[in-house]
Amino acid sequence: HHVNTTDIPVHKRFWIEGLGGSLEQIGEVRREIISFPNVLVFLTERESSGGMIGSVINHVGFETMDIIADVAHLQSMGYQMITGQELPPSYIVENGIGKREGGNTIAYVLGPHAVKVELIENTSIEYPIQLHHIHWAAEDGEAMRDWYVEHFLALPGTRIGQPAADLPGINLTYAPASETPEPSRGRAFDHIGFEIKNLEAFCRELEAKGIIFDRGYTEVPTLGIAIAFLTDPWGTYIELTEGPAP
Repeated sequence: HHVNTTDIPVHKRFWIEGLGGSLEQIGEVRREIISFPNVLVFLTERESSGGMIGSVINHVGFETMDIIADVAHLQSMGYQMITGQELPPSYIVENGIGKREGGNTIAYVLGPHAVKVELIENTSIEYPIQLHHIHWAAEDGEAMRDWYVEHFLALPGTRIGQPAADLPGINLTYAPASETPEPSRGRAFDHIGFEIKNLEAFCRELEAKGIIFDRGYTEVPTLGIAIAFLTDPWGTYIELTEGPAP
């Protein structure tokens, strides 16, 4: 997850103190990142054009063992729970938490610069909090899912009645959008990243399928990684990396 912010300490407070990430460093330049199971959060000091609502990347979701405690903690830190604004009437909303009969207990928190995070309670997970999904706003969810299945070898399916696909450690869900969402690049939640084995060869495979890269395969010795950038047909800015994952 890559976030643009003019106030990095404010975002550190949200992702570390609020959500439970840990501060780590990578590369010889000791670039600070925030680590969760299955995902790294990169903060870049840069102006942004808007938050996640209205963007093609609507929110990101984490599973948590104790959603009541987590929501109370986030509220005590001054963060706004927007659960009631984001859920249909079939959900029961109380104290910032929503619950659907026979479904998960969930909540939505609005972080700094309108970064939107969903929490889903799952008492059987391995860690107190871990990545669960990326949720797009899609005019054609099935087409988006099929694109990620074709190009990233995701396993197709559905989740909460919406087109979805799975990759190791993460679900990709495509929700219907009432109007055309804006591209993610330049917004507070700027882009997503996938860790790729044999990235250079993978980039060649995508190019053979007609994918045009915003930035082709590039080695970054100071971080000990390799990167490439592309944009999906709906405006999702995507970084491909090889190296940051343990």
